[in-house]
Amino acid sequence: MNVTNNTQAQRMSFWEKIYLPEIVKGLGETLKAMVAPKMTREYPEERFEPNGSYRGRPVLVQEEHGERCVACGLCSRVCPAIAIEVQAAETEKVKERYPVKFEINMLRCIFCGFCEEVCPEEAIVMSKDYEMVFESREEAILGKDKLLIPVAQLQERLEYLRRHQYYEPAAN
Repeated sequence: MNVTNNTQAQRMSFWEKIYLPEIVKGLGETLKAMVAPKMTREYPEERFEPNGSYRGRPVLVQEEHGERCVACGLCSRVCPAIAIEVQAAETEKVKERYPVKFEINMLRCIFCGFCEEVCPEEAIVMSKDYEMVFESREEAILGKDKLLIPVAQLQERLEYLRRHQYYEPAAN
């Protein structure tokens, strides 16, 4: 027989047994929350403007002379959701390779940012885009035409990544 005798300090008082003080504390917290200022945004009239650390839709960086991507395929290999498909081709330019086909299935993308972290060329970054509406599954598969964004629009995110040393900038 396993019997334990509680000490006087371990025993609950009458008020603790009926939980009345705890119920009053909980009601007090509820009342405080009811009169606190609201944090709700009136979307779409009041837009959310994300900062540089925000992980939105992944996009490809487009420079003046073309895209940065060299079709190494690291992004597609590291993607846990298997959302990225890259097919490479060779070219006579300095970079030697470029993606003939670069697609991201946004229905599969989990916005983890692994593709951004592994890219040696800073070619794929997470943008500030958070409004994505698709009417069919085919529209959710974004090709190069929808993924290429000028480097000037992505400057804040690139500076954030360099400041936090996610990767070393590519030597131009």
